[in-house]
Amino acid sequence: MFYDRFRRPTAHGRREPPVAQEPGVPQGIDPSTPNVARMYDYVLGGKDNYAADRELAGHLIASIPDGVEALRANRRFLGRAIAHVAGQGIDQFIDLGAGLPNQGNVHEVAQRVHPHARVVYVDIDPIVIAHARALLAADDRTAAVQADMRNPETVFASDAVARLIDFDRPVGVIFNAMLHFVTDAEDPAGIVAAFTDRMAPGSHLVISHSTLDDRPADLVEIIRSAYDNASAPMVFRDHDRILRLFNGLALVDPGLVKVNRWHADAEEAAASGGAWVYGGIAVK
Repeated sequence: MFYDRFRRPTAHGRREPPVAQEPGVPQGIDPSTPNVARMYDYVLGGKDNYAADRELAGHLIASIPDGVEALRANRRFLGRAIAHVAGQGIDQFIDLGAGLPNQGNVHEVAQRVHPHARVVYVDIDPIVIAHARALLAADDRTAAVQADMRNPETVFASDAVARLIDFDRPVGVIFNAMLHFVTDAEDPAGIVAAFTDRMAPGSHLVISHSTLDDRPADLVEIIRSAYDNASAPMVFRDHDRILRLFNGLALVDPGLVKVNRWHADAEEAAASGGAWVYGGIAVK
């Protein structure tokens, strides 16, 4: 199979990622294992990715007719969602599993509404953090924290969160296309609850999440199999399971819908790729 190219047999019969040599790879980074953040970066036209990321992403692009459009539709949803939340008076945000900087970053959208808006980006990937810090070097209202959102206490304990986020005031908490990389055993609802419990009344929760609802089973299996060889698995969930991640918070109209239909114009609503992802905002 295609995916076997990313694995090599070991003495125990398992197959591991092949060793790849790439110039300028930071210490501790394995460029031979496709990384979900770098694959997303590649599809969105970024340059912070390696051959393994491009090969696996390229296979998915070739196999899933509207796969690229799905990622772009999700990115456009993020922009509309942040603009909406900022428009409700929210001027501080935590972006969990932020991924590599690209066009329309959270701080850029939020600061168009509130020039002094504060944003903390959180990601476990050191490459993501290195690039985010380079982008934000001259901005004392934004910060990037290397932490695992699956361990919320490490996020809350960071100096940047303590400096920029006041949990006694409404905050926007963002899980954009990230909870589908969290397995059921890792308790995604519990992770979300750890943050919503800290949120002051009036805070907003933004979630987007891939779905298998109305999706061709063969294409779902192609994606699942591909991500089995990446840095994180892809866990598709249906509407009801994604809805439960909001932990009973009050959903903003039109509720949890496909991202191409959330506060979208007619052209956006007609984009087929958005059918792969649900998105919504809820208020505490």
